Amino acid sequence: MGALWMLVAGFLFACMGVIVKLGSAYFSHVELVFYRSFLGLLMVYLIMRQQRISVTTRYWRSHLLRGISGSVALSLFFYCITVLPLATAVTLNYTAPLFLTLFTMLVFKDKFHLPLTVAITLGFCGVVLLLHPTLKHDQLIPGLLGLVSGFLGGIAYFNIRQLGMTGEPETRTVFYFSLTATIGSGVWILFDNIHAITPQGFVILIGLGLSATLAQLAMTRAYRLGSTLVVGSLAYSTIIFASLFGMILWNEALPLTGWMGMALIVAGGVISLRLVPRHNAQPTKREPS
Repeated sequence: MGALWMLVAGFLFACMGVIVKLGSAYFSHVELVFYRSFLGLLMVYLIMRQQRISVTTRYWRSHLLRGISGSVALSLFFYCITVLPLATAVTLNYTAPLFLTLFTMLVFKDKFHLPLTVAITLGFCGVVLLLHPTLKHDQLIPGLLGLVSGFLGGIAYFNIRQLGMTGEPETRTVFYFSLTATIGSGVWILFDNIHAITPQGFVILIGLGLSATLAQLAMTRAYRLGSTLVVGSLAYSTIIFASLFGMILWNEALPLTGWMGMALIVAGGVISLRLVPRHNAQPTKREPS
């Protein structure tokens, strides 16, 4: 039953995508990254204070790499949501598990066996179908940027896994990611237009912060209570919810090749998650919290 929390997280992540798309009428995608990260930073810091977890860490290099890769991935993802159909942007971002599988195999020097190779190939065949001929000519560059967001997301997830092996608390990892994203996007918008926060915009920002934070909490609970493989598979429910929201709210309709591409990406991701070798290194002794 614990794994079902991932369905809650998937729904909330899709809601976050809807709010980002609505928020693009009031803010730039970088502003949305800033407000989402800043609100998340405040919330996770309060949680850390309640749990008496210190922000001090010995693994600042890993946190920095995770923060930079995750922040750029988030920024590209938000940009893609504003210019592409919601389901397409979400699906391209969810190529991250495919890249995570590749990174894991290469870093740990595991051998690619036939079933895993087929799964990864299926996923990237789905990417080709989703990018062309599904997208219009002027959407191809944003589509490729969405694929880059998945690539960087795979790097971020790999670093999260490595930090977990060292015994770093999850909240500390989220804290440093939020801090890096807040600083990076904050510096960016200082050299760009800063839009005034209207009452409608304020509601958008509150909804963005709540949906993102609650989704993170639900996802964390799912991974803590449920089977990792089941939870990883249910994570793709975000694509289903995003597709439904896109059709209902914006009448977004993909051609058959688009749906086929999405199905192949999901299938490739789910199968590769089940086939990739597990590397459960013993956590090092945790530093005092």
